Amino acid sequence: MNSVLYVVSTPIGHLDDITRRAVTVLESVDWVAAEDTRHSQRLLEQLGIRNRLISCHDHNESQRSAELVERMQNGEKGALISDAGTPLVSDPGYRLVRACQDAGIAVVPVPGASALLAALAAAGQPSDRFVFEGFVPSKGAPRQQAIERLAAATVTSIIYEAPHRVLSFLQALSGVVEPDREITLCRELTKQFETIRRGPVSELCEWVSQDSNQQRGELVLVLSPAADTAGWSDRDQALAKLLLAELPASRAAKILAAHTGLKRQAVYALLEAMNS
Repeated sequence: MNSVLYVVSTPIGHLDDITRRAVTVLESVDWVAAEDTRHSQRLLEQLGIRNRLISCHDHNESQRSAELVERMQNGEKGALISDAGTPLVSDPGYRLVRACQDAGIAVVPVPGASALLAALAAAGQPSDRFVFEGFVPSKGAPRQQAIERLAAATVTSIIYEAPHRVLSFLQALSGVVEPDREITLCRELTKQFETIRRGPVSELCEWVSQDSNQQRGELVLVLSPAADTAGWSDRDQALAKLLLAELPASRAAKILAAHTGLKRQAVYALLEAMNS
């Protein structure tokens, strides 16, 4: 196949998680576009692959895409990789993939390791429906709004967080979710110090605060869905419907929280479930 870009998944930790197809593709293409060429050079050397690496990252992707598209239009085959896992998942690559499609160049995925799917598979949380949040904002009102949105989500949520911010994230989250709301911390997946632990948000918050090792390395958090309305009385649900008909959900949640004794954010999550 001429004029093709392969989007290749690479290991997130354990080298043996590379697929045979990925190795074949990385050996056979004319070049490999990589987020960090120095990091990717080490990976190729470990796999015994010699190939040309071309940088393609957040700061040069728009310009680089035009160059790579021109190469492929002239008959070259290329591969796109990220530092680890599946490209485009909280990593660069969207602009290049879109530019290839717009130019009529085939984009072929080569599936493999993915931190978010590995975490979901091992988290012990409902997996029939989920949302990938990626990295939440690092500070200020946008961060708090993202945390409140996650607290209200009625499906399982998958979050990436920086190790130096994971404790503050758990502290903020524990203040707005139901006491029994569970979260799974997945750290250093497929690496030497892999850690997977599930429990109430407040419990994991305390654990992380007491063990600084849990504030290191690559982290994925899997948050269970917000409670549904099954535990509400018919009278509470009737009142909620009346309030929602007249007020924004945030205002209705404040009133219902005072009425039921539940946390405002927990009530807000229930109202969101009623509206969905």
